[in-house]
Amino acid sequence: MSDSKGGWTRGHTGWAFGTALLFTLGILFGLIWGNVWFGLIIAAAVSIGWLIAYESSRGRSVGIYDRDDDGAQL
Repeated sequence: MSDSKGGWTRGHTGWAFGTALLFTLGILFGLIWGNVWFGLIIAAAVSIGWLIAYESSRGRSVGIYDRDDDGAQL
């Protein structure tokens, strides 16, 4: 099922399970603090960071140096 043009790959399944776990923990955290919506918002924010980190670790251009893109220039 790995499609070179995108789509659902086997690696995305790990991210999906991680996200489900984060939302479960967010709901649990919200129940402990007495506000489930707060827990869901925290879980959504962490899930976005989880997606960025997960896709970054799977990047296909690891180790490529681009002198014009050092992150400090606008």
